Amino acid sequence: MPAIISGIESNSIAEELNIQAGDILLNIDGNKLQDMIDYQYFMKSELLTIEIQKKSGEIEEIELEKDYDEDLGIIFESAVFDKIKPCLNNCIFCFVAQQPKGLRDTLYIKDDDYRLSYLQGTYITTTNLTEKDKERIARLKLGPFYISVHTTNPKLRNEMLRNPNASKIMENLKWFEDNEIPFHTQIVLCPGYNDGKELERTLKDLSQFKKSLLSVAIVPVGITQYRNTPLKTVNKEIAKQTIEIASKYDKVCCSDEFFLLAEIPIPDSKYYGNFSQLDDGVGSLRMLIDDFNEFGLPKYLSRKLNIAFACSVAAASAFKYISNKLNKIENLKSSIYPVKSTYWGEKITVAGLITSEDLINTVKNIEADFIFIPSIMLKPYTDLFLDGVSLDKVIDKTKKNLYIVENNYSLAEVIDLINDYT
Repeated sequence: MPAIISGIESNSIAEELNIQAGDILLNIDGNKLQDMIDYQYFMKSELLTIEIQKKSGEIEEIELEKDYDEDLGIIFESAVFDKIKPCLNNCIFCFVAQQPKGLRDTLYIKDDDYRLSYLQGTYITTTNLTEKDKERIARLKLGPFYISVHTTNPKLRNEMLRNPNASKIMENLKWFEDNEIPFHTQIVLCPGYNDGKELERTLKDLSQFKKSLLSVAIVPVGITQYRNTPLKTVNKEIAKQTIEIASKYDKVCCSDEFFLLAEIPIPDSKYYGNFSQLDDGVGSLRMLIDDFNEFGLPKYLSRKLNIAFACSVAAASAFKYISNKLNKIENLKSSIYPVKSTYWGEKITVAGLITSEDLINTVKNIEADFIFIPSIMLKPYTDLFLDGVSLDKVIDKTKKNLYIVENNYSLAEVIDLINDYT
């Protein structure tokens, strides 16, 4: 996969050089690039020679002068220019294996690439980490990484990941520690496998990595209606037990779903530290509520406004709190409509897996001036839902005024719109 350029930032060096989407960056100072790590490394120079292959096929060699840390302003189609390192595991809880046919091709890719972990925060299992990979990580001092641990019991990890290399997790984590490479970790909790005493063992083992371990996120296993083999889900009792076990250890946080399942209030911000695993649903509701509480709300609006939030089932409690606060503003009516997943099944409750069809069924009968939906429902940098349907098609089918909230952890855009009615 070459370094295909998908876009150019405005007022950038690349724009001045007339570099365009569809062009290919062949090399920097004669160095071929295998990923964004190489790009970031070789770009840090005041004098550069870059070679560009234009869409026409013509090759251009460009010499340029810039500030040492100034970016060229190139947006690439992918963070990895050569082949993505595939996942070699066959995890008992793999979400990719629980999907139906007919979705976007990218949803069926099982990557386990340390470069994407470093660049984009995706999780790796370390089962395909080679000595060459380790040498590069140590030499470039890359990090932090996001590592799916699940369990430190070698036999159990082999069973859960169904890969003989899975048993080496403690050895690999020690390598990160010895080389002063920081890492975050994740545990997908599967009742009957890595909960209870096994969870205690894992957290105790992880606690020994005092220098490099940044955080531990515990998330419940996700089960869709397309799963072929049985696997237990986290219930109220297991959720409570998990929260209690996690509370004994530093740097360990349970995702929001555990507190919702346990029917325990979401903890205050102190519990989440620096909110380092928001994308894993760890503290996202607390951040949303705290951010909302920072805003000064008007007491009344000069004209009537009717708004609605089409949120995930998991976020319903937070939006109920927010909506109740907004309803104290005179002339403002606020309501919430949790989007239930008929596509995946009722056990999938997060916004990132909502399909266009389920959204349409939820909002088609809503009467509101604006219906707010979080951008996480759409594929990044596109207007496409999980099932490939565009936002325009959803708007056309529903005839509703859908407003995309770009920041999934803030309602600043919503408050700004409300203030326009004061």
